[in-house]
Amino acid sequence: MIARSRWAEQWGVWAAALVGPVIVTAVLVNFSHQIQRDYVFIYLGLVAVVGVVRGLWPALVCAAISFLLVDYFFVPPVGTLTIADEQDIVNLIAFLVTAGLVGVLASRRRRALMDAEALTRQLREANTELVRLNKEQAEASSAEIRLTRSEQQIKSLQESDRLRRELLANVSHELRTPLGTILTESTDLSGARSGQAAAAKLETIAAEARRLKALVDDMLDMTVIEGGALELDLEPLDIGDAITAAADRLHRNSPDRVVESDPGASGTEVLADWNRLGQIFDNLLANADRYGPPGTPITVMVTHEDPGLVTVRVRDHGPGIPREMRERIFERFFSGGDTGGDAKGGGIGLGLAIVRGLVEAHAGTIVVEDDGHEPGAIFRFTVPEAPR
Repeated sequence: MIARSRWAEQWGVWAAALVGPVIVTAVLVNFSHQIQRDYVFIYLGLVAVVGVVRGLWPALVCAAISFLLVDYFFVPPVGTLTIADEQDIVNLIAFLVTAGLVGVLASRRRRALMDAEALTRQLREANTELVRLNKEQAEASSAEIRLTRSEQQIKSLQESDRLRRELLANVSHELRTPLGTILTESTDLSGARSGQAAAAKLETIAAEARRLKALVDDMLDMTVIEGGALELDLEPLDIGDAITAAADRLHRNSPDRVVESDPGASGTEVLADWNRLGQIFDNLLANADRYGPPGTPITVMVTHEDPGLVTVRVRDHGPGIPREMRERIFERFFSGGDTGGDAKGGGIGLGLAIVRGLVEAHAGTIVVEDDGHEPGAIFRFTVPEAPR
């Protein structure tokens, strides 16, 4: 069908090249006395059209036929192919040359148009191919994103499952010891014949009960912090009083541990929740007490380093914390001695995670600093300064 259409188009142009000059001549013969020699422009226009539409050879054929028809019908003696006047010879030669030039230029114009159409077609095909490639690339990217998300979800589920198993293992281990002690001391009364022995047993039971309560409190605090449901009762308070109170609570379990606090801390007011700030100090002091060698002090320093913030440093003289673990120690359930241990006796790895949650709830930050000169760990955290 396409070949037949092209064949009809080709022969149609050749017919126009052959018949067109005849039709023009038939029309111009009736008006030759009016248009005089302007008829040559009509023939030139016809040659140009044929050249643009079909190319050089049809245009040259049209120019030759137009030359013969002009000579025969319009150049004296009319009705013959002879030329009487030399000027007419010059005019006809000029017409033939001009018609040929018009045909050549028109054919070049046609070739340029064909090249432009071919280039346009190639660009269109290239654009279509680019659209297809972009679509395939977008689909591949989308599939890769979905795969990455799936992998992240799988890793998250695996991590959650690992944490769940670690939590169950740690909780079961931590619960087993105090529960066993409570059951043993409360059921074995053979050695509690005297009031002093009975009091000792009751004190053991009470100590293990407090340990259980601390474990449950840690789990509840972590749940509240992660759930974003932590409520703070913020008020201006003296940070020196909070350090002194925390040191007194530490001395109940470790009476020989010395806590050296910065004298300048007294009178420094911060905007904080008294109970939660005390919990931060309790955890950090207990952590420092656990890993500091006997006879070494715990140092608490208070400075003003950033506008609107109070910086607190709690330092022990223990083995320190390797650099690669200084971020992980604040993860929940992470336990590894002073290299990331819990901030309460033994515990399930929630103490430092709770400390970070409480500090961040006060719009502060907590990090582990590196002194580089003396052994030990330095925990630095910030709390907002109370407005004056």
